[in-house]
Amino acid sequence: MGKQNDQAFIDTLTLPEKAALVSGKDAWYTATLDRVGLKRLMMTDGPSGLRKQNINAAVTGINDSVTAVSFPSSALTASSFNRTALNALGHHLGKAARAEKIGVLLGPGINLKRSPLAGRNFEYFSEDPYLAGEMASAYVDGVQAEGVGVSVKHFAANNRENQRFTSSSNMDERTLRELYLAAFEKVVKHSHPATLMCSYNAINGTLNSQNKYLLTDILRDEWGFQGLVMSDWGAVADHTAAIQAGLDLEMPGKGPASTQEIIDAVNAGKLSEHDLNRSVLRVLDLIATYRPDSETVTPYDLDEQHAFARKLAAESMVLLKNNGVLPLKQNQSLAVIGELAAHPRYQGGGSSHVNAYKVVTPLQAIQTAAPDAFYEAGYQLNSEAADADRLQQAVSAAKQADQVVIFAGYPASRESEGFDKTSLSLPDNQNELIDAVTAVNDNVTVVLQNGSVVLMPWADHVQGILETYLAGEAVGEATWDVLSGAVNPAGRLAETFPKRLADTPSYLTFNADPEQENYREGLFMGYRYYDKRQQPVAFPFGFGLSYTTFKDDDLKLTVGTDSVTATLSVTNTGRVAGTETVQVYVSNQTSRIEKPVKALANFAQVSLAPGETQTVTLTLDQRAFSWYNPAIKDWQVDNGDYAILVGTSSQDIRLQATATLNWPQAAKPQVTLNSYIGDVLALPEAQSALKESGLTDVFAPLASGETTDQQMLLNIPLRSANMVGATQEQLDQFLSLMTN
Repeated sequence: MGKQNDQAFIDTLTLPEKAALVSGKDAWYTATLDRVGLKRLMMTDGPSGLRKQNINAAVTGINDSVTAVSFPSSALTASSFNRTALNALGHHLGKAARAEKIGVLLGPGINLKRSPLAGRNFEYFSEDPYLAGEMASAYVDGVQAEGVGVSVKHFAANNRENQRFTSSSNMDERTLRELYLAAFEKVVKHSHPATLMCSYNAINGTLNSQNKYLLTDILRDEWGFQGLVMSDWGAVADHTAAIQAGLDLEMPGKGPASTQEIIDAVNAGKLSEHDLNRSVLRVLDLIATYRPDSETVTPYDLDEQHAFARKLAAESMVLLKNNGVLPLKQNQSLAVIGELAAHPRYQGGGSSHVNAYKVVTPLQAIQTAAPDAFYEAGYQLNSEAADADRLQQAVSAAKQADQVVIFAGYPASRESEGFDKTSLSLPDNQNELIDAVTAVNDNVTVVLQNGSVVLMPWADHVQGILETYLAGEAVGEATWDVLSGAVNPAGRLAETFPKRLADTPSYLTFNADPEQENYREGLFMGYRYYDKRQQPVAFPFGFGLSYTTFKDDDLKLTVGTDSVTATLSVTNTGRVAGTETVQVYVSNQTSRIEKPVKALANFAQVSLAPGETQTVTLTLDQRAFSWYNPAIKDWQVDNGDYAILVGTSSQDIRLQATATLNWPQAAKPQVTLNSYIGDVLALPEAQSALKESGLTDVFAPLASGETTDQQMLLNIPLRSANMVGATQEQLDQFLSLMTN
């Protein structure tokens, strides 16, 4: 029969068989073609653990799935800033998928956290495209190294859940390219994912499932993507238009109707067999590459994966505040308060939900290690109203304890796939509990369990805050590892925590219109907005404390032909071993465009013993100095000065130096009659042409710009330079010299 993915084989297929291959079957499978011996390939949800549903389960049967390890959510793993850890996570997921005979794992989700209200933020990595792209690439490399394909999702600009099937994400080209496509571009170019999953929404009025500019012009023609594009479940509105635009596989398919509509479209001349064959070939390539040889499930080591989930969660948790209360003191009594200690929220809702292998609650882990610790629920998770009896019992326990740990967070009903939040506040009964306990005890630590940003009106009254996000099934062990000091926290926030919802960049437009989601903040999203506005925040992007302290020194830059290398020394100045995350930002001091104050360009982790110093080297590639120019439909880098900033967060910059670029591949300054005299005089590239044309002498009286008259005349274009004595012949000669 030959290869099942070559053109000769495709020519043997009937039109109904081809139509079947581009339509998913039974929620999780590609089509089976018995006549030619083509078997189906299975895919399953799995950003943070396998959700392989039993064969007869409905799509909505969330709990009817195989047992698997529930790993930490992406909101937490991104906080690790650890590429190696994300790669290891990918390997574990790939091994589990391979053992369960899964061909494609649906994940990771890499949409940006434009608004902290977005209901699915727990499943995404960051507000920053560089960090999201780095984490996702490491994850994808790990999964696919195990012989399992991935489906990177949701492509693209899927940044809200409400009306997600029909809403249009409207933005300018620079915003789309520099923010919302950037992480996808990195994964496609560096990790070559098997598939991408197109999102429900439209971009600028065109549904992504039938958006040729997105699925073909950008994804394939510009980025060189060779894999398959599948739809999110139910995202296809017009299957014919979707195939023409570059979609290959409709999931889950609409049964015989999906097949028949393709047959009818071809027979009516609305869809060419060439376009259909193109998608068929990609489906066959996917099956040939990733379908397991056998459908027999093989065992794998769930205990080993649980141990990894514990380690990953502990090392990713973010210590937000510590006035000496952590690690907890072994010789002091401890009160554990909050129903989330006994019934933790450790995973997200919707398609991320995993039938967990072995959940260890924080209360179990604490009472195993500290049997004398006493517990009070304090509040009810299924109600937001205060329970006077529970509150009083918690306060009484707090009065008797030397130290208190309160577990707080969003209940599952507050954030999930499918809808957006309306508030960033904890339930009232939890805030009231924290206020009541801090009134009677001065050594209170709050442990948060939440999928995304939460407001903390009590932050000044507690002595410790530990952000654990949704930490997976080992939530209890990992949390105790950090609270007890067995693990020194190394996590850094992958998103900004604002002081108020009204401070957020998309506050005026997010979910304001059911049909149009207008990205009026443009490039200024996340820390880029807070930097530009000089807006105070609760906790900045990249922030995180440690049980030790670090010092950065001796920043040196080397400018290469297409990159800049930064080296610095990092010293552990504290008393215990720890891991520092070095963050390097680039501040464009040259390009005269709208631009953020700075943007993350690289990061590295260094683990140090007390007193130890290591040298850290980071390379900043050309993209770190580039901006997307819609006029030329390409990325542009401009020669000039760029500040290289090294910090422990976006707002805590410890070292700074300047890199001056003079790259031959940089954009050449464009000088026209509309260019302003002051700008032309500042161009090094213009000096010889100015002199040869005689304009240097003409403009000499203005050059100092010391008087208001001089400043006014410098701020006129060349076309009006006759006002200061320039002739048309001089201007023509100058422009000719600049263009030759």
